[in-house]
Amino acid sequence: MSNFIKSGSFAAAILLGLAAGSANAASGNAHMVTAGRTSQPIGHFEYCKQYSSDCNLRTTKTQATELTRKRWSELVEVNNHANTSVTPVTDLEYYQVEEHWTYPKNYGDCEDYALMKRHMLMKRGWPASSLLITVVRQPNGDGHAVLTVRTDRADYILDNLNGKIRPWQETEYRYLKRQAVKHSGHWSTIDDNRNQIVGSVN
Repeated sequence: MSNFIKSGSFAAAILLGLAAGSANAASGNAHMVTAGRTSQPIGHFEYCKQYSSDCNLRTTKTQATELTRKRWSELVEVNNHANTSVTPVTDLEYYQVEEHWTYPKNYGDCEDYALMKRHMLMKRGWPASSLLITVVRQPNGDGHAVLTVRTDRADYILDNLNGKIRPWQETEYRYLKRQAVKHSGHWSTIDDNRNQIVGSVN
């Protein structure tokens, strides 16, 4: 994957992404439905010990961010930069522990990519309530973490396993839980009732 998207394809990606967002918004399931508070992943719990301020962001504003062309270009730039600048490695291989959530430098696991993208977008003015670390199940049953970006058109997924930014319902994952919109240290269950079979979630 190249480090930069050429201007022509970049502009086309923006237009296609915005158009897709409109179509998915009309479909009725463009946004995830959450079903109450749930347990915090152990990796995030340990992360919050080190970055307590990032885990205590609260808001009463739950409106999703308006997806303008500028905002879409920011998503594309950040997703591409993180996916091409960090080499994937498991926590067990790199840190000799099962779970270690942190901001990556040269190497990182899936949640590290998500944290990096979230941090970069927040520096660009995106609210934390629209940038939610999300735990999913892959079709093969393995756990995975992605960044859900809440916009007025759809919930989009930034994923280190796929360079294309897609609406959540067009991915092959089973969605389990994500950070709560109102409190960055809390987590909410996702009611993923799409008609698909993607492996066990037990």
